Amino acid sequence: MFEIDGSQKSGSGTILRLAVALAAIKGEPLHITNIRQSRPKPGLKPQHLEAVLTAAKLCNAHLEGATLGSKELWFKPATIGGGELEAEIGTAGSIPMLIMTVLPICLFAKENVRLRVLKGGTDTTHAPTTNYLRNVFLATLKHMGVDAELSVQRYGYYPKGNGEATLTVQPTASLKPFRLESFGKLQNVKGVSVCTFLRDRKVAERQAKAATQRLSERGYHADIQIVNDTSNPVQKGSSIALWAETDTGAVLGADAIGELKKMAEAVGTEAAEKLSVELTANATVDVYLADMLVPYMALTKGASAYLTRTVSDHLEANIWLTEKMLGVHFNVNRVGALYRVEKLA
Repeated sequence: MFEIDGSQKSGSGTILRLAVALAAIKGEPLHITNIRQSRPKPGLKPQHLEAVLTAAKLCNAHLEGATLGSKELWFKPATIGGGELEAEIGTAGSIPMLIMTVLPICLFAKENVRLRVLKGGTDTTHAPTTNYLRNVFLATLKHMGVDAELSVQRYGYYPKGNGEATLTVQPTASLKPFRLESFGKLQNVKGVSVCTFLRDRKVAERQAKAATQRLSERGYHADIQIVNDTSNPVQKGSSIALWAETDTGAVLGADAIGELKKMAEAVGTEAAEKLSVELTANATVDVYLADMLVPYMALTKGASAYLTRTVSDHLEANIWLTEKMLGVHFNVNRVGALYRVEKLA
């Protein structure tokens, strides 16, 4: 049985989500304590609980301690099935974070997976947006042989949520190593600026214009798609996701979320500044993608490596946990102004 102390490293929900995924893949029981210990309100929130319950459905797991606020969980997985599944968060909790919990499990399913996630947040703070997930995360995973698609039926924002998205995955238990150690030449800068029931205030256009202007000041030309959405009548909101593609296959991204009393121009500028930092560093993986790739690299049989501009708490936590649960080894070394993250063969 895996014994994991959730207060270690970042002490966040990241440890819970990844521990559950790896336990399911390994087919070994998990006992995790001190769940989200470093957060102001420790324990399972609705989005974490639903992620655990969805993972349990995928692998027919027996659960103990799976209740709101619980700081301790027993997760005993069985066979990873697949097929049609449904999850319901019930708050503005992040749909992308739930998807990132179960996606690694889906790769080892017996049949294709179609997961419909209801009543959650598609685009919220402290989590990647759905457009970042689609255009950066999933686009990069394709290099490793991951065949997964994410579609949004209803955008959802804080505080009411009510968003809906669908993940479809074709299993592939044999992932290709990921080696990307050269930034190369910049080819495109793209983006999607979305607003829901805010067309009258031209929020999507203003976000895109501000982002385009700031990127232009930094020497980058951006092509940003504008989406005036009407899918969610109970919760207005907005977001913008930007990404850059290079001739070596690197995709670096950034995003930002609209909030009350936050001007649309500030949202667009924020995302553009984040992306500019990544591009100036000449990394091959942005700071957010860096930790998200770790479990997939850990599940490959060959060596993998990328360059990132900093080592985040989440990156450290994911490396620590995958080494502990999968018996793999990573090296993180400074290379000039960047960090080279390598999973050894």
